[in-house]
Amino acid sequence: MQRLCLIIIILIAFFPASGQDRRESTELLMAQLDSVISNRDIYIKSKSECLSGLHKALKDSVKDDRERFDALGRLYSEYHSFNADSAYVMSQRQLALANKIGDKNLTLNAMLNKANIMNNVGMYHEALALVDSIPQKDLPDYLKAYFFHTKRTLYGNLASFVTFAEEKEFYERLTDEYRDSLLTVNDPGSVFYALIKADKLNVHNRPKEAIDMLESYIAENDLSEHEMAICAFTLSDAYGKINDTENQKRTLLISAISDMKTAVREYVALRQLALMLYQEGDLERAYRFLTIAVDDAAKSNARQRIIELNDSYPMINRIYVETVHAQKKTLERTIMIITLMSVVLVVLLFYMRKQMLKIADGRRKVEEANNKLSELNARLTDSNDRLNELNRRLVESNDKLNDLNRQLMQSNGKLQEAYSAIADISELKEVYICQYMDQSLEHIGMLDTYRKAIAKLVNAGKNDELKKLVKSSKLIEDELKAFYEQFDMTFLNLFPTFVEDFNNLLLPEERILPKKQGTLNTELRIFALIRLGITDSDKIAKFLRYSLTTIYNYRTKVRNKAKGDRAALEREVAKIGRGASGKLT
Repeated sequence: MQRLCLIIIILIAFFPASGQDRRESTELLMAQLDSVISNRDIYIKSKSECLSGLHKALKDSVKDDRERFDALGRLYSEYHSFNADSAYVMSQRQLALANKIGDKNLTLNAMLNKANIMNNVGMYHEALALVDSIPQKDLPDYLKAYFFHTKRTLYGNLASFVTFAEEKEFYERLTDEYRDSLLTVNDPGSVFYALIKADKLNVHNRPKEAIDMLESYIAENDLSEHEMAICAFTLSDAYGKINDTENQKRTLLISAISDMKTAVREYVALRQLALMLYQEGDLERAYRFLTIAVDDAAKSNARQRIIELNDSYPMINRIYVETVHAQKKTLERTIMIITLMSVVLVVLLFYMRKQMLKIADGRRKVEEANNKLSELNARLTDSNDRLNELNRRLVESNDKLNDLNRQLMQSNGKLQEAYSAIADISELKEVYICQYMDQSLEHIGMLDTYRKAIAKLVNAGKNDELKKLVKSSKLIEDELKAFYEQFDMTFLNLFPTFVEDFNNLLLPEERILPKKQGTLNTELRIFALIRLGITDSDKIAKFLRYSLTTIYNYRTKVRNKAKGDRAALEREVAKIGRGASGKLT
């Protein structure tokens, strides 16, 4: 099922589409690659089980030396892009066994295997000497393609690593000659012919022809994962030559996915993809992909790839430095915002106090007016004629004053409530500012401890332990776990009935409950962020460290559980914890 999904995505990627469709296809492939990398241990385990089975078959099932030679060949093929040292041992054993059998063709096959793996680990001149010792006229037809491939690869690698232009031109000319020889011995309908032809077109600056040919071949043939990885990488090279970065990125993704699924450790696609992501600003993925590529190159002992990756080490360090710098900037901005909010709160409190003093002064003046009216009423009691008229006026004035007094009392009550609410908010601000400062100090202390640990390892020259420490993701995982626990506690302190109120908006059978009291799960955190006013899925995805697609899926899934109008669910969530007046309760 997973392979079928990948084939559908690849078919979409290789047919013409609008810019929006290509971006969506790239996002799907990126999510697919993240998923495959997260399951990398499963593929490596499957590879190891396959190798164990082949070793067992070599030990228990072979009947004669020829069957043993074939079994060693199968082990060599499996080790070739997985572990260069083991592949070299298999080729040595093959060569010794072929000499024992006395079969010249088997000896030539074993020599080509040995030269091929020596080429992989950077022993170019030794490999070339071994291949040059093979008389071309003695080669059987079935080994000619292998012979030409080994020569072409050797001269191509030498052309890539020589310094002077004259030698480079010499090796490139030999590479072209053996590439042409390969085209003469391979079936025009085979994947090898298509790859060699596309490589030739790319080298001779005809990338559009290479793209048309390979896209047609991929669409019309059922390729294995390994074949798909090579075809997609060759396509990415062609797209790079015409500066089509979107399609170059898409084909690198396809190649990297196939490399990861076939559990090879000698590859280029993931490294080149990491370089593209770094240029696009996706530092987290670029660092993760480069770390995987470095680790695989070291484990496979592919010295050619290790040399290429050495050039990327400054960029890996730069990614780390830029990430720490960005985190520092975010922390500084957050402190500035909190400080500014505190100043605004103090100003508001000062303003409210000033207004309350004015109201108190007004109330005092009203009381003084009431006293004067009472005195006047006492003096007017002596005159009967004037008493009635004055009494009527006093009654009217008294009614108005009573209304005004009632209104003032109501205003006073509301002001008292506002003052109480402001006092509560001030207390909450003090608590959460203290919590934030404690958390920041803990984080700074952790970074200092981490710095000291690195410095200690550097001073002690313990490079292996230093690499292990730098590669470990435990620090980030622990920090994220602590951060989310703090977020859950703080949010539930602000909105203690959030989980119950949120579930009241859902169908009874679709209620979402956290596994542990006082915490939130992923779905509840997404809608907690929406309650706090963070409605942009991209920001939510970055906060929770999920892909944008995953956040969209969660939001859609929860909206489908809504008791009433699905479109209004998030608006209702935004009202949780507010009274009828729209204020926090």
